[in-house]
Parts: sequence; C-alpha cells; structure tokens
Amino acid sequence: MSDKSYQLVPFPKIRRLMVDGGYMARQKHLIHGLVEMDVTHARRMIHEHKARTEQVLSFTAFIIACLGQVVDRNKHMQAVRTWREKLALFDDVDVNTMFEVEVDGRKIIRPHIIRAVNRKSLREIHDEIRAFQSDHEHGREAKFIDSFVLLPAFIRRFFLGILFKSPQMLKEMNGTVSLTAVGMFGNGGGWGIPVSNHTLQITLGGLAEKPVLNNGQLENHEFLCVTISIDHDIVDGAPATRFIQRLKELVESGYGIGEFIERAEAK
Repeated sequence: MSDKSYQLVPFPKIRRLMVDGGYMARQKHLIHGLVEMDVTHARRMIHEHKARTEQVLSFTAFIIACLGQVVDRNKHMQAVRTWREKLALFDDVDVNTMFEVEVDGRKIIRPHIIRAVNRKSLREIHDEIRAFQSDHEHGREAKFIDSFVLLPAFIRRFFLGILFKSPQMLKEMNGTVSLTAVGMFGNGGGWGIPVSNHTLQITLGGLAEKPVLNNGQLENHEFLCVTISIDHDIVDGAPATRFIQRLKELVESGYGIGEFIERAEAK
C-alpha cells in the first residue's frame, strides 16, 4: 500500500523551450548590472494621460522605445560572434520579449519579436504589443514554437547550435536583444537575475517608492529596478556602463511619451 503525498501532472511542452534556452545560456559569460531608474516623471505622464482619455500606454513599450534608441548608437551591445570569429553588428534592433497570455484556459508565456524598434515610434511599438496580446495564437512565433517543442531534445539543440553561429538566422529566430518584465506580477522593489542566451538582456523588476530631496523638500519618487545582463566575451565594462547611463537618462526623461500623448489627444 502506497501513500502518495503528491500528484503527477504533465510537464508543459512549452517549458522545453526554457530548458533549451538554459542549455544554450551556459555558453555565455554574463555580467549583471543592478540599476535603479527614477520613473516618476514617465509614470506621472502615463497616469495623467489615462485620467484624461482612459487610454493605457504600455510601460513595456516605453522601455523598448528607449532601449531601441540607445542600442542603435551602441551596436556592439547586440553583436554576436560568427563561425569565423568575427562580430556581426546588426543595423536593426529586434527586441525579443515575453508576454503572459491565456491558451485553453491556462496562462503561459509567449515570446514575440518586435522588429526594428530603433526605427519605430513609441506609438507603433505600443500598437504592436496590444495587437499581439489580443491575437497571439496566430503569430508567427507561436506557430513555430508549438511545432519546435515537439522535436526530440537532441534535434532541438543541434538546430540551436547552428542557429547561434549564423547571425542572420539568429536575428530572424531570436531577435538581437531580449527584454522581460517580471515586476508587474508583484508589489515593491526587487531585481531578477536572468538566464539569457542574448548578448544583451534587460530584466524589468519591481517598483519601489523612496524619498528624494528636491530643492530642500522631500518627495516620494518611484524607482524601477532594472537588471542589465551583458555577455562579457563581447562587451567590456566601460562601454556597458556608458550604455546603461544613456538608457537611464532616456527612461528618466520620459522619452517619446510627450509625442505619444500629443498625437493620441489630437485625434
């Protein structure tokens, strides 16, 4: 007679993609920067716009818009090594990001690659995210992933090994930069340390309120906890630090939000 204190449920096939990603990520030598970005100004503009129009601007779209501009001026941040030990510097910034969606009554993670964000406005990025969230089952990535995870592990990893040495294939199938937002699922500050197979991975953590001295007065400001993970084989610490500083400046200035609001409210 057995007394089992647990139940057995199927291992979700989509999780095989995460296992493969971790397998490939072991080849990266990542360094992580834990950064706080003051998003008080940006979030105030977003909240005020929502109060006037009842339209919610995607905060993830805002971060992606800032990211695209900074990477566009620092192409080595998304470079990859080729078979011949050269670096491929991509013209476009293709951001691979994750969204929690519902499939057959279950919540799962679906990746989506937003192409050429360095050449898109905040409005265009926002609209693409909303379109994917409402029609994710018909996306190109979803169809490929549903078939890919059915393959045996050794075939999947053989394919990934080839993929990661071919710049064009890697860009097409995996994007050039990765961004994930986990802070929206909890309250308070906090960082995430990711497993990544990209040269540059941005992980958006929690939001924390902290007092800031401004003109002799204490004010509560909102700080976004951001983990910036970089492949140290390709990027040195000094250019990485300059990249982080410029990204921080754009985020804290509310880059693109003013233009987004003007066009939205002019309609």
